[in-house]
Amino acid sequence: MAIRCVYTDLDGTLLGPRGGLFRDPAGNFSLNQAKALQACDRAGVEVVVMSGRREAEVASDSRLMGQTSYIYEAGCGVLIEGERTYLTGDWQPDGNSTPYDRMVEAGIPDLLFERYGPLLEWHSPWEDGRKLSFLMRGKVDSAEVNELLVAEGHEHLRFLDNGVISYRMAAVDGHTHAYHLVPGGASKAKGVEFHRRARGYDSESCIAIGDSIEDLEASVSVGRFFCVANGPENDEALRAALPRFSNVTVTEGAMGEGFYEAIVTSLMGA
Repeated sequence: MAIRCVYTDLDGTLLGPRGGLFRDPAGNFSLNQAKALQACDRAGVEVVVMSGRREAEVASDSRLMGQTSYIYEAGCGVLIEGERTYLTGDWQPDGNSTPYDRMVEAGIPDLLFERYGPLLEWHSPWEDGRKLSFLMRGKVDSAEVNELLVAEGHEHLRFLDNGVISYRMAAVDGHTHAYHLVPGGASKAKGVEFHRRARGYDSESCIAIGDSIEDLEASVSVGRFFCVANGPENDEALRAALPRFSNVTVTEGAMGEGFYEAIVTSLMGA
């Protein structure tokens, strides 16, 4: 079946080191990502960013690629042709406050930093300007954090692992991870599912590409998921999770090289 839509993570997937669209994994200039996007355009395939980044950044990147839909703040929000939908359950922003504000008022950051500092901290400066979710960095057991949240009466919040980042922390042994705290059970998978159904795409005609456990969860909403090589190479938990999904292919290439490989493979029907 010909593909109609590609859902892609940004950092560590479509983008190379330091968030460069035109950089290969070694930091050298490369046009492979642009060529893959051109191939999608020529084939009439929509490309949708699914990112943990705040909306302003995702909107800017999507605009540069000429795309009119995107998923931001780890699935908390979806924009399709100018129409915005929040997938945060009862945690909806209003004229007085945002879900971010309410989580701060509820003392969630104090709870997490008191328990896990110095293994967990704000992912500054990318934490600034967020409205729907928290963005943190460190190295903690996300399942344990979610158990803590439930025990403290915050069962409507979800702490998720959005993959390895290049930032180093003195207290962290090995790779540092990016973490999001999202309200209402939001996820990239739900964002993908919402967009796919809104567009009327069959799941088998869609693929997703990413490098984290959170990205991997989106495999349930698409026909095929491509995990770029740097993901499992750097993340033991991701490597362990891969066998749970039957429609996952690990690319030979890392970052944008893997993105290019996934697009070419899919367009060729391989």
